[in-house]
Amino acid sequence: MPRSDYVASIRGGLGNDLLMLPGVTAVIRDGERFLLARHAHSGAWSLIGGAVEPGEEPLDAVTREVLEETGAHVRVNSIVGVYGGPSLMVEYPNGDQVAYVTTAYECHLLDTATPDIDELLELGWFSRDQIVSLDRRNWIDRIINDCI
Repeated sequence: MPRSDYVASIRGGLGNDLLMLPGVTAVIRDGERFLLARHAHSGAWSLIGGAVEPGEEPLDAVTREVLEETGAHVRVNSIVGVYGGPSLMVEYPNGDQVAYVTTAYECHLLDTATPDIDELLELGWFSRDQIVSLDRRNWIDRIINDCI
């Protein structure tokens, strides 16, 4: 997804320097399998999520992000945890540096998910054992390990 007008306005003065942003992550499960997305900008697998917009409730942000990226609706069941630190620092291809602090929500998929081809290469269901062998964003391991 292209950056929001809010982030674009900050980037106008900040340039590519590090920007800390609140984020949300959807942990969508089917039993012991997790829905992951392979992102077009990196080719890496990750959980679905994104930034919280100004004035937006995080709960609304996670449902919006899932809908934008997969065309599917979710029911949010609970909060898994809140995560940040070095593993959630990203440098995008354009040089923008971002440090996310993300709230992870365990969600139940209500519709069939199909990838938004502008942002995602593909979606897939993976067990914990399969996830560790994927080219992935390593921070997702912490979140998945916290899911009971």
